[in-house]
Parts: sequence; structure tokens; C-alpha cells
Amino acid sequence: MKLAIPEIDLDKCTGCGDCVELCPLDVVALTNNEVTIVKPEGCSYCTDCEAFCPSGAIKCPFEIVLAKTEIT
Repeated sequence: MKLAIPEIDLDKCTGCGDCVELCPLDVVALTNNEVTIVKPEGCSYCTDCEAFCPSGAIKCPFEIVLAKTEIT
């Protein structure tokens, strides 16, 4: 199973640190004015970082899987 973690576009990131302060699990860190995911295994994929990133640098894409159902 693939680990779901937020995707960061460093070209858009301004290094403001909002995501670091908002992350409830301390998964995101600011190093040399760049955001990084430092504890990917701890990410609960709450999407707070995406919702509050002022520059839109963080995305939390979801993969939708449709289950096959039987028609009776």
C-alpha cells in the first residue's frame, strides 16, 4: 500500500511556516526556508496544511477507488 503524504511544490512555497504551525502531528518542518515532510509515517492526511497554505504550494490528492458491485 502506498503511503499518502502531502505533495509540496517548492516553486510555490514561500517558506512562511503556516503549515508547520498548523500540523497537529509535527509531520511538516521548515528547513532553510523550504517545507519538508519529516515524518511521513506520522501523517494522518488531515489536509490542514493544504487548506491553510496561502500560496497553494501543498496538495493532498486523493485516489478514488470504485468497488465493483453486483447487480441483482
